[in-house]
Amino acid sequence: MDRLKTAIWVSGLLRRCQAQGLFGAVIRKGAEEAGAVFVIVNHLDGSLHLLGPAPGPTVDDDGERRWIVEAAPPASQAEIDAILDKRRRGDPDLWIVEIEDRHGLAGLAAAPA
Repeated sequence: MDRLKTAIWVSGLLRRCQAQGLFGAVIRKGAEEAGAVFVIVNHLDGSLHLLGPAPGPTVDDDGERRWIVEAAPPASQAEIDAILDKRRRGDPDLWIVEIEDRHGLAGLAAAPA
């Protein structure tokens, strides 16, 4: 199976969020072809989730990206920034996307870390 380029996948994610009435933006642009994607979900009440790629296969049996929760409320922005700084040192090609979603995880299913 051919893998979708990361830039196209991120664009589709942002478009899907917009259609759901959610605001999203690319905070850091990584490798166009195959950069890892990390998603900050801002719940607009001071609480944040950080989702990262799940270990193992990048997609599930339905072709959906697999995620793990890297940080959950009450994680602070500083804690999330520290995690992302560490990930960037290991992978300078990663993407960071932030989505504002008061009630969920922007439609992304994630397993606990």
